[in-house]
Amino acid sequence: MLILTLDRHNHSQLTDILSDDGWVVACLCAAWCGSCREYLTNFTALAQRHPQVQFAWIDIEDQAELVGDLDIDNFPTLLIQRGDVVAFLAPVEMDLRLAERILQSQMSKSVEELRAEAESSEERRLWQQEGNLLRRLTNS
Repeated sequence: MLILTLDRHNHSQLTDILSDDGWVVACLCAAWCGSCREYLTNFTALAQRHPQVQFAWIDIEDQAELVGDLDIDNFPTLLIQRGDVVAFLAPVEMDLRLAERILQSQMSKSVEELRAEAESSEERRLWQQEGNLLRRLTNS
């Protein structure tokens, strides 16, 4: 499956990947959002270019229990995580090339570099506390 549409039956798939220090790229979206529906084409293209990464489509309303109080400012929002480290969590432009650059930039870093960056600013520390998908999946 190219993109995993997260539902209550498949949380364990993402948990297993992240527990094994794997990469997950999640698009946090809403079914009613036209921009999200439009972005799905770019997200699918990105997934095709990176088969070694698990891509997930997370509807924040369908998965409200999982998303909880995570503050989503705008759609689409990407969450890029390796293992227990949130490498990126922010709204993105509709441009596929930008998402590609963000993902490649994160994937080029070692685990040590990712961990150091995770603690490098208040915003990134907040990502680790509030946006950590592995912790949210484990606690849901």
